[in-house]
Parts: sequence; C-alpha cells; structure tokens
Amino acid sequence: MNKNIVSNYSRLRAILFSLPIFLLITIALFLYSQDALCVDRYVQVQKDSFFSINHYLGQYPNLQLNLTQLGDCMLLLSFLSIFIVYAPKLWEALISALLVSVLFSSSLKRIFGIPRPAELLDNNSFIIVGKKVSGFSSLPSGHSITVFTVFTVLLFAFMPQRLKYKISWFFFIITMGLILAFTRVGVGAHYPIDVIVGCIIGYISGLVGIFISREYNIWAWVSNRKTYPFFILLFLICCVLLIHKIINENLIIFYLSFISLVISLYKIIRVYAKNIKN
Repeated sequence: MNKNIVSNYSRLRAILFSLPIFLLITIALFLYSQDALCVDRYVQVQKDSFFSINHYLGQYPNLQLNLTQLGDCMLLLSFLSIFIVYAPKLWEALISALLVSVLFSSSLKRIFGIPRPAELLDNNSFIIVGKKVSGFSSLPSGHSITVFTVFTVLLFAFMPQRLKYKISWFFFIITMGLILAFTRVGVGAHYPIDVIVGCIIGYISGLVGIFISREYNIWAWVSNRKTYPFFILLFLICCVLLIHKIINENLIIFYLSFISLVISLYKIIRVYAKNIKN
C-alpha cells in the first residue's frame, strides 16, 4: 500500500494547482462584480442562499452535528490512524498538508475578519445547531479547509489507475468532502462562500503537503517503528480527550472515532512489541 501511495504521489504535477487558483479568481471576480468586497455586501449577496441551505440541512440537526465534528482534525485523523502502520507516506503528506492548512486558515481569517452569521444576522431567522459560533472569523471556513486538506491527500494517495475508476473515485471524494463541509452552513456557523473558499484552500493545502512530503524527507521518522511509542502516547491522549467529549456531548461520531483509535492503538502496540522481540 505504501509503495502505491509513493508511486501515485510521484505522478502529480504542478498543473493541478491551476483549477483551484482559477476558481478562487472566479469567486473574487464574482464578488467584485457584485460590489461585495466589503463585509455588508459580502453577507447580502449570499444571505438568501445561506438561509435556504441552512433551512434544508437544519432539518437533520443530529446528522449535521455529528458530521460537522469531522472538521475537527483530531476526529478526522482518528479514522486514519491505522495508516501509521500500513501507509506512513500518507501520514507524512497529512502532517505537511495540515501544517500548511493551519497557516492558510489563521492568516486568511485575520486578513478578512468577516463576522459569522450569528454575529450579524438575527439568530431567530436561521437554524443554529449545537453551540452558537460567533466572532469575526467566518472567511474561510476552517472546518472546510481541514476536511478538504485531508480528503485531497486521500484522493491522490488511493487514486485508481483506470480512467473510469479515477472519475468515480474523484467524484466520490469531492462529494463526501462537500457534504461534510456544508454542514457548517447547516449548523449556522458559516456562509456558503466561506465554505467553498475553505474547500478550495484545503485542496491547495493538500497538494502542497503532498509535494513537500515528496521532495523533502522531513517526516521520514513516521515510518520508523522506533518512534511508535510517541504515537502510542499520542493515541492514548486522544482517547482520553474523546472520552471527555463523549461524557460531555455524547455524539455517536465520538464513539466511532474512539473505537477507531483503540483498534489502531492495539495494532501499533502489537507491531511495536513484535519489533522489539525481533
């Protein structure tokens, strides 16, 4: 599996950045054409679409609340923790990509300073699921960036060889990513453009992470089984944090994430113990 991922990553070319950059320019031109480069107009041009999407998705509050948790890096990576053993190259790309995504997310949120829906709009006019999210950090959506960063790394890691399977895999990953990303509108935390821009930035972050891991062996220690105690400790800490979340919020996604981590913990301990004996 690891060799296939390395092979898939080696085929990627810089031309892949063209589409996301084009989309960002298109969004910027659209906002400019609508005189929406200021906060008030930015909100006004998408208020109707925000209300429509929020109203539709908000009819499934439990589903939205569970799915939106996957924008939390710890939860999403819990489901991929087993790949530490079977595909460390995937994790090398993930670490680089997520660090890039944090840089993008934090800097862009400060630059734009767009108020969240709960900060500007009448809170009784739309559905808020879970805790109300306020403040001036709406653009871009951090959850969407995280989701698409991880999904982009997965997209190219497991890209099939045959064209028809490539197309199916691409649309499956993109669709799943968009479903998770738009839960941020469903729970009333972001406007639609926040999410779309977040998805694009996440895609770029994922690609950058892949190229970094391909060109530089910064995280080569991930594949060294001598470092497994670090991951064992990390997984144990995450398990404790998840138990805390389960006690306080009791969402099914936390249980699933916890189970995934426990399985990975068992596997990595077993491999490490076997490595010591040999």
